[in-house]
Amino acid sequence: MKRIFLILLGVFLILQFFPVARTNPPVTSEIQTTPEIKEVLKRSCYDCHSNETIWPKYSYIFPASLLISHHVEEGREELNFSEFGLLAERKQNKKIYEVWEQVDEGEMPPKDYLLLHPSAKLSDKEKEILKVWADLNNKESE
Repeated sequence: MKRIFLILLGVFLILQFFPVARTNPPVTSEIQTTPEIKEVLKRSCYDCHSNETIWPKYSYIFPASLLISHHVEEGREELNFSEFGLLAERKQNKKIYEVWEQVDEGEMPPKDYLLLHPSAKLSDKEKEILKVWADLNNKESE
């Protein structure tokens, strides 16, 4: 049993020497919105959906490094507020409405993210602000 533990510990320590990409590419065309909405997005969404990720200390420890890096990569691929202005206006409006749908369904911010980042939890008032924003942009695209 002791030998297995030492082998697993050795593997764990060796894996720490294989870094995972934790990048923050330049912001090319950030979303243009009101300061109130921007504050909500920055606090609750930007870590996974922008090029302004704040990489916590635990994101440097395997296996968390692998999971977090992958999560951010997927988040940026789906929606990146740092490149939002590069999208056509119709696509922007669609993405804004999708943001609201994810919030309304309780999918965003993810519950596992909120465990370590409780300040990202959206209040009812913030949810209402996002709903009004989404409705306004949805009407503009019609």
